[in-house]
Amino acid sequence: MGRSLAPRVAARFRTGLTADCTMLRMNKNTDLVQIRPSFGGNIMAQILTPNSRPQFCTVRYKVFSPADRVASLKGTVEKMVMNKAMMQDPILVMDIIPKKKEIDISEAEMIVAVGRGIKSKEDLTMIESFAELLGARMACTRPLIENGWFDARHQIGLSGRTVKPKLIVAIGISGSVQFTAGMRNSDCILAINKNRKAPIFDVVNYGFSGDLYEIIPMLIRQIRGKHDGL
Repeated sequence: MGRSLAPRVAARFRTGLTADCTMLRMNKNTDLVQIRPSFGGNIMAQILTPNSRPQFCTVRYKVFSPADRVASLKGTVEKMVMNKAMMQDPILVMDIIPKKKEIDISEAEMIVAVGRGIKSKEDLTMIESFAELLGARMACTRPLIENGWFDARHQIGLSGRTVKPKLIVAIGISGSVQFTAGMRNSDCILAINKNRKAPIFDVVNYGFSGDLYEIIPMLIRQIRGKHDGL
């Protein structure tokens, strides 16, 4: 709704609008620095609206935590009178075809994300079994989208979705800036990577330094053992 409302309001005020910002900063002269990825996430553009007020921007979903509710503030409701001509829609709906509903990874509380460390598409079966045991959604980095292994809606990062789950497990992901910007606000981050110096370990809460093809089967056995009451 915000993406539909913001450009209309900005056009009404004859001012600019920066959409899908990932960071915001205010200069001393009250210029709002609107920061968002550009060129496929390769650069972070800093956009200003110095000659127009007010300044409009929209913020990418789950980049910021919601503010606490202030119960003391109150407003007034004004009833607007609209005539029938204003409410007539010029669009005629000929048919409605329901779209298959799929849970957006942005809403997932548990996510298992995979990256370049996965050697083949067939190996995803092992990861899917692990995710199923955790009750987690599958996600990935951009290279796996380009390989055709995942739908683009499963990508995490500046050019994909921004997520904030209770737990995210990053498997075989080095941890580029584009990826970590899309998940670093998660409550708990666990990474599995055989490169001890991988950037992903700079943002995690827990990390396994080792071969994912040894660690994942071990974790699967332990989880299944607990489910079986062992």
